[in-house]
Amino acid sequence: MLLSTSLGDMRIHPLDVMRTLFGGGTDEHRLVIQKLRLPRIIAAFLVGAALAVAGAILQGIIRNPLASPDIIGITSGASLAAVTFISYLAGTVSIVWLPVAAMAGAAVTSIVIYMLAWRKGVTAIRLVLIGIGINFLLGSITKVILVKNPIQTSSQAYIWLTGTVYGTDWSIVWMIVPWVAVFIPLAFVFARNVNVLQLGDDIAAGAGSAVQRQRFALLMISVALAGAAVSVGGAISFIGLIAPHMTRKLIGPSFGGVLPVSALIGGLIVVLSDTVARTAFLPYDIPVGVFTAGVGAPFFIYLLYRNRNS
Repeated sequence: MLLSTSLGDMRIHPLDVMRTLFGGGTDEHRLVIQKLRLPRIIAAFLVGAALAVAGAILQGIIRNPLASPDIIGITSGASLAAVTFISYLAGTVSIVWLPVAAMAGAAVTSIVIYMLAWRKGVTAIRLVLIGIGINFLLGSITKVILVKNPIQTSSQAYIWLTGTVYGTDWSIVWMIVPWVAVFIPLAFVFARNVNVLQLGDDIAAGAGSAVQRQRFALLMISVALAGAAVSVGGAISFIGLIAPHMTRKLIGPSFGGVLPVSALIGGLIVVLSDTVARTAFLPYDIPVGVFTAGVGAPFFIYLLYRNRNS
């Protein structure tokens, strides 16, 4: 985090960064660090943490290592709602309501997926397959909205859809803070339920768990986190896939540890990716979603290959 704050088109020594953070430093350093870089870094970390926990929950309740909000359609629902908000309501409604719109889109999408997958209960494979289909459908609708809008609005939305925290200020940081502060701790509280659901529906029901109710509650927590992340960072892909896998390799499968460590790793991945994206190609600021997609797509293909006989 300290390294990320010191790097950019204007490099600042880490000691000067520390001095500025504790109230010293020059006016120029305070402007660059406190107004430009720090809110961007904090937003990147919170977005990554939210996506990672959302992905870990989905992988747990669906019992599928390929599940993540962007793959099964939740992110697409949030993106469609956010693009609709930006295109038609941004001029008349406060931007503070964007996370609510994104979460509503994610929630409606997840409920539709859940209902379509329901047949005397919800199985993991039906949920994933229907989610993938919904993902493509909503992506197409989003593109239609962008094509029909003025070029200026569409170009801004296209950049946002690639996934970016460029131009983040403190007001945007405070948009995501309440959602992360409520739903990530709530996910930690429900971690034991994810462990039980991992055993399979029959065993979980035999152990006294209300399987469908618990799965739906956990799905809504995942939806809230994914919607909040999308509203701030756009469609940053594959974080919800990569971070939980890295976590399980490090500490094992128990969700009591997987969820908090996934949050930490997911946040650090997005901060690192954004740091590379904004410094490696100066003076150009590459959207962080381009970088995560470039890394995440090969990882997804690797997982498909590794699980081809599963």
